[in-house]
Amino acid sequence: MSYIVVSPLSRIAEMAVRHKARDMISLIAKEQSFHRPAVIAAERHLTLGMNDISFKGTGDLVAPDETHVRALIDFAASWRQETPLLIHCWMGVSRSPAAALIAALSLAPDQSEEELAYRLRTASPFATPNARLIEIGDALLNRGGRLVTAVQAIGRGADADGNAPFLLAIKDTASG
Repeated sequence: MSYIVVSPLSRIAEMAVRHKARDMISLIAKEQSFHRPAVIAAERHLTLGMNDISFKGTGDLVAPDETHVRALIDFAASWRQETPLLIHCWMGVSRSPAAALIAALSLAPDQSEEELAYRLRTASPFATPNARLIEIGDALLNRGGRLVTAVQAIGRGADADGNAPFLLAIKDTASG
C-alpha cells in the first residue's frame, strides 16, 4: 500500500529511516535551515519555500501560491511509490497535511474528498491543513470546491506540540 508520512521537521530523519522513505517534500520558510536525511537523495527532495499563512501581503512572509502547488503535484507524480513519500513542515500540522491531501488526491483522483479528509482526521487529531494550499490544490485538481468543503468539515485540529507524525494512505484500503 502506498502511503505518505507526515512529519514535523524535528523528526524527519527518524521518520525517513523508520519508514524507508526515499522521496521527501519540505514546505518550510525560506530562511529555515535544516539537513536533508542522508537516506533521501538530493534529486528526490523538493523544497518549497513558504510560510504557514493563508493570505498574501504579510510583510516579508511568503504565502503558498500556484507555483508551489504545481511543483508539489508534479513531484508527487514522479514518485514511484515503492517506498513512502515523506512530507514535512515546521510542526507537521498545517502545510504538510495540506500537501499530503493534495498529493493523495492528485495520485488517486477517483476518491471522495470527504473520505480523504476524514481519513486525514482519523490519522491525525492535530492536523489543520493550510487553507490557502487547500484552495489552490482544489482549483488545480479541478475539484470544484469539494476539497475545500471537505477540509472545512473536519474542522480545526486539536492543539499540537509539533511532535505527532502520522501516516496517510493514498487511498482507502477498503475500496482498493
